Amino acid sequence: MMDDMMRGRRTLLLLALVFVGPMALAMGLYFSDFQWRPRATTEHGELYRPARPLPDFAITLPANPGGNATLHGKWTLLHLGPGECGTECRDALVATRQVRRALGRDMERVQRVFLVTSGNADRAVLAAEQPDMGLAGTAPDTAGVLAAVGAASPGEVYLIDPLGNLVMRYPTHTTMKGMHADLQRLLKVSTIG
Repeated sequence: MMDDMMRGRRTLLLLALVFVGPMALAMGLYFSDFQWRPRATTEHGELYRPARPLPDFAITLPANPGGNATLHGKWTLLHLGPGECGTECRDALVATRQVRRALGRDMERVQRVFLVTSGNADRAVLAAEQPDMGLAGTAPDTAGVLAAVGAASPGEVYLIDPLGNLVMRYPTHTTMKGMHADLQRLLKVSTIG
């Protein structure tokens, strides 16, 4: 009788070890100081923590001068640059267009905007080469955007969520494949925009 009781307790203890042991070991390793916790992130851009709210500003569509868009309601790829958009600038605009098109059916959830930081943009060239891209000039209403972005390098792209928050920055060395992967992941889990 005593032998059966000991065997039953050993069995119960063994079952508890089998089910609880791995979880306890995993938690111990995760919360230990031995660097077992994952440190890397999966995003390709630089995440703003916390997100920075931006003021809404008017976006004109060069291909449709009467049509205006707004910053709110869609995910926005914001490209900052001088109005005299040279070869590198135009290549970057083409790359963001390709990223947007690669989203397939989610393409309509994303808009592209070129914010002019200096000079005047050639609206005719933009309308011909980038008909789906919005344009925002340097005006008092875009000063808040430039202040939130901070020191921007030419060729950087910024991601703005549908609520008007600056959420991510893509430095010039970011691959378009990485940007596309981030957008796909965001659009898959996002319930806004």
